Amino acid sequence: MNENGTGDRLAGVRETEAALEAILFAAGHPVEYTKIGDALGIAPRDVRTLAEHMRDTKYSAPGSGLHMLTFAESCQLCTREDFLPQIREALGIRRGGNLSPSSLEVLAVVAYNQPVTRAFIDTVRGVDSAYAVGSLIDRDLICQTGRLDAPGRPMLLGTTDKFLRVFGLSDLSELPEAGSVAAAVESLTEQAGPDEAGSDAETSDGAGDGDRPGADTEKA
Repeated sequence: MNENGTGDRLAGVRETEAALEAILFAAGHPVEYTKIGDALGIAPRDVRTLAEHMRDTKYSAPGSGLHMLTFAESCQLCTREDFLPQIREALGIRRGGNLSPSSLEVLAVVAYNQPVTRAFIDTVRGVDSAYAVGSLIDRDLICQTGRLDAPGRPMLLGTTDKFLRVFGLSDLSELPEAGSVAAAVESLTEQAGPDEAGSDAETSDGAGDGDRPGADTEKA
């Protein structure tokens, strides 16, 4: 290939990268590779390859304020956690919405053992977890993934794409190794940072998101 051809190809790649960046910036949430591919006129697998390349080069460079998250079916452009204080100050964003220790514990049990039933979570923790499970479902951090083929067909729970985004993971294989529930909670706390790992969390109605005394004990 001659120099002009090489230059044209590089220019085309840069233009496609810029278009991908613009789409993700405008969206503000994960966008599927198929949708981006339709807009850019390239195959979804090429979109993913391009996003991963940008993640490992442009957005891994020192001094970048942005971060590329790549998932199995989508990708997202977001700000780096390092700049949260400045972002909050500039935009007047109040802290809040943190997870209580009990919710983090339930989330750790689900993340490291999924799919799991509510009964399994209760057995591992030794307490009723209905309220914490409901809170995590409301926050879209866990969701129903199916039903166990057993009497009563209890609900199976697993983590969501939002869980991956909140904890800065591309997929579940990136979860740090943990040999116990306590170690799993510690790993998630380190992954999440202060925003999701608060110890004095309150919901909008003032009720903590931990284990509610006398919570409904009906199996999920």
